[in-house]
Amino acid sequence: MTVTWEEAGWERLADGVGRCRLPGWDCTVGLVVGAGSVLMIDAGSSLAEGARLRTEARALAGHAVTHLALTHAHFDHVFGAAEFADAEIYGATGVERVLTREREALRTDAVENGLHARVADEAVAALTYPRHLVSDQWTLSLGDDRQVLLANVGPGHTAHDLAVLVPGSPPVVFCGDLVEESGEPQAGPDAVPPRWPAALDRLLTLGGEDALYVPGHGAVVDAAFVRAQRDALATRFGVS
Repeated sequence: MTVTWEEAGWERLADGVGRCRLPGWDCTVGLVVGAGSVLMIDAGSSLAEGARLRTEARALAGHAVTHLALTHAHFDHVFGAAEFADAEIYGATGVERVLTREREALRTDAVENGLHARVADEAVAALTYPRHLVSDQWTLSLGDDRQVLLANVGPGHTAHDLAVLVPGSPPVVFCGDLVEESGEPQAGPDAVPPRWPAALDRLLTLGGEDALYVPGHGAVVDAAFVRAQRDALATRFGVS
């Protein structure tokens, strides 16, 4: 039996498109419901959170998640991915190297940011990486007339940033942490600051002026917000 977005505690953004803001790090997870197919965008910060998202997605869509897109390889976005091991998993080309070769760094980052060490250990041991790597753009069919565009728009927040465009009225763009609303965009040691503004230019071209832009953390924003954040980042990092 399906439930409404509101009953599930999710925010409806467009027909068959919604998101939730997870506790702890205010991380966004997106959901796009098609005809017999369901795309989830990011997977939460732990196996338990991933399991909860899997259950909620099934209740919302009436069937299991069939596709998972990982916007980037930070723990709060990928540590629940093993709960979707049966889904087709997508990420920007190069993200698989981070998830296979830099697991200890991911664990350290998670624990330093407040995730319990045991929870981090469990997630790292089960960590799942994308089977499908997006080097430019990938059109994903979710049945009937619903198509979603996966776009490798980075580097910026990391070296491997994936955005998801859901066409419609309005279009919805899931930005990952290329855009943040609840605080200043975080530029960690894996960020590529000189190229971040250009990544936001690509996001704006992707979605256009009328799109809803869904940040990795915080409230949904418009094109003007993304443009202002792009200009602030350019000033911050001394690039045009």
